Amino acid sequence: MAKLPSKWLALAGLLSLGATSLFAQDSKALIDALVKKGILTDADAKQIAAEVSQSQSAMDVATSNDKILKKLTISGRFQVQFADIGASINGAAANPVPTEHFLLRRIYLGAKADFGNGWTGNLNYDFANASFDAAFIEWKQSDALFIDAGFRKAPIGLEEWVTSSGNLRAIERSPATRYFVESNNGRRLGAGSYRTGVYLGGADSGLTYTVAVTNSERDEFSSLNGNSDPGVQGSGTAANNTPSVWGNLGYGSKFTGGTYKVGASAGYLPDQGGPGSAVGQGNGITVYNLYGVWTMGGFDLEGEYFWADDHHGASATTDARPTAYMIQPAYRVGDWEAVVRYSYVDSDGRGVNISDGTRSSPSGGTMNKMSEWFIGCNWYIKSNDVKLQLGYIHSESKDTVTGGSASAKADGVRSQMQVNF
Repeated sequence: MAKLPSKWLALAGLLSLGATSLFAQDSKALIDALVKKGILTDADAKQIAAEVSQSQSAMDVATSNDKILKKLTISGRFQVQFADIGASINGAAANPVPTEHFLLRRIYLGAKADFGNGWTGNLNYDFANASFDAAFIEWKQSDALFIDAGFRKAPIGLEEWVTSSGNLRAIERSPATRYFVESNNGRRLGAGSYRTGVYLGGADSGLTYTVAVTNSERDEFSSLNGNSDPGVQGSGTAANNTPSVWGNLGYGSKFTGGTYKVGASAGYLPDQGGPGSAVGQGNGITVYNLYGVWTMGGFDLEGEYFWADDHHGASATTDARPTAYMIQPAYRVGDWEAVVRYSYVDSDGRGVNISDGTRSSPSGGTMNKMSEWFIGCNWYIKSNDVKLQLGYIHSESKDTVTGGSASAKADGVRSQMQVNF
């Protein structure tokens, strides 16, 4: 029987040790001992240390259910921002206090437990906002069919559904997206974002689709969180007993030198419309979206358009049919990328504040329309996993909801450092 050289027996022992939690403490001491006894030369020790270091990238995780669990994947996303944005209101005696602060925008920690035969458990929690980003059980028959049961984003919009927060070229989502999907504050519609329900979808030959039946209310907190949010555990009231339905259909393909993707999505939220932030009064919202992405070489062009029918959204006697859009060209050379985005919101009498669309902006008062320009650059230090972003923001709002003359402006900078793993 052939004998293995002693140094490779030592390496085998080290690799076995490397699969335990004691590896970091004991491996160097063991290598030093083998060198001292003459089993390894200094060159052998260096070679073994390098190979053992490479083996650390694969780590076994033991659990109480290790006979069932096939694989556990840990992921994370850290985003640290600085925002310096000031606002001015035409005719006001004093301007609002500007925003000047550092903040932890997202501190995600996620886990995916693979049980085999297409069954997984998926969790992503945001420690910066004390809220869930995803928590669902999935059965995946193939790329063409998955079924999710639990908590995730509603399938509507390009920036909201198709694009991850880690891939946003303009740091934050546009006022168009924020006005339509962020929580209802009496102006924004709350017609998107996080929902608990059942999702069915897949992708095949360039076609993607997702349909969902969810709770009507937007919720991502583990409890009431000090406000009226029912939390992910849910609660039955006249405001949220009737489920919402959603659908998203997209198609993408390649052509010589580039790619394209187009899509449409819609959602119906019964009892979630009406004047102000009070819901459950028999007023519903139907929201629609069209989007497209076109790339060629280093050039990327994205755009989307929202519109909605909000029953009694402007007042107890007047419906609101708000519209919004954004367009965003970007060009990348090497590790650097320039990006410009323009976004516009028409609330159709419901009302919009600069702070509704431009995150971190001071309040500019309730107006009827708003727009935003973002001009910035991205430095992909380690691809998208280590990235630095910087941009200038100029926002304007105008006209009262009754048609009178009014205006406000906001200007400032936003930067973000991101790490993905």
